[in-house]
Amino acid sequence: QVQLVESGGGLVQPGGSLRLSCAASGRAFSTYCMAWFRQAPGKEREFVGAISWSGATTFYSDSVKGRFTISRDNAKNTVDLQMNSLKPEDTAVYYCAAAFVPQVSIATLATDYDYWGQGIQVTVSS
Repeated sequence: QVQLVESGGGLVQPGGSLRLSCAASGRAFSTYCMAWFRQAPGKEREFVGAISWSGATTFYSDSVKGRFTISRDNAKNTVDLQMNSLKPEDTAVYYCAAAFVPQVSIATLATDYDYWGQGIQVTVSS
């Protein structure tokens, strides 16, 4: 069992930056692929990016590639999402998720993920 708690959301102006953090508790955090998803009002949950259990591999959606960076600290059981050059279309509830997928490095489907945080609001607006 893994419990996930996001922090760091809020209101930011277009072009600004924000850093989300996800704190995990439970067993074997370092064996899980970790990801961030987001869901805007009236839209389906969308994959943002993921990082492999070791941190050696990352993968991002085209909509955030080059602007967002995922990192993890297995000693502290945390995974972060650094968001730069934010746009109004980045406004959404952001979710941290954990998947145990030893056969692959990265999972991109929401159905691959076993554990989810409660979500945190990010609003990009002037």
